[in-house]
Amino acid sequence: MKTKTRILRFADLPADYTGLCRLLVPRPIHDRGHYANALEILETMAGYEEEFTPDQADYFSVIADFVAAYEAAKPGGRESNPLPPLDALKYLLAENALTAADLSRLLGTDRTLGAKILRGERNLTVPHLRILAERFKVSPALFI
Repeated sequence: MKTKTRILRFADLPADYTGLCRLLVPRPIHDRGHYANALEILETMAGYEEEFTPDQADYFSVIADFVAAYEAAKPGGRESNPLPPLDALKYLLAENALTAADLSRLLGTDRTLGAKILRGERNLTVPHLRILAERFKVSPALFI
């Protein structure tokens, strides 16, 4: 599957395995397009594990295994970070309907730091990386 899957929210995902397979067939990943699609599915589902149906849990596990196998087979792991760190942060904020001010509050800093980070004027610190990784349930390496 070379086209990008468009999923906006976890609530939009099918609850059954067949419906999920219509979005992305679980199979070994061989190219960047399929990898990007699989990551998008995982990112959409991440953080909702408590709400998974049994079919969603199985599907998530299978897709995660294929992503891990693909990343392990590539030199340097996650395909030399297909998404730049700032873009990854902006994407996660948009997906969670958070603003620059919300980012500042999340990081526990003054109200202007979030905007400065999003404009590229300031860098994230190690404590910021930990806070963001915990909040969005991702690896801190995503923001480096």
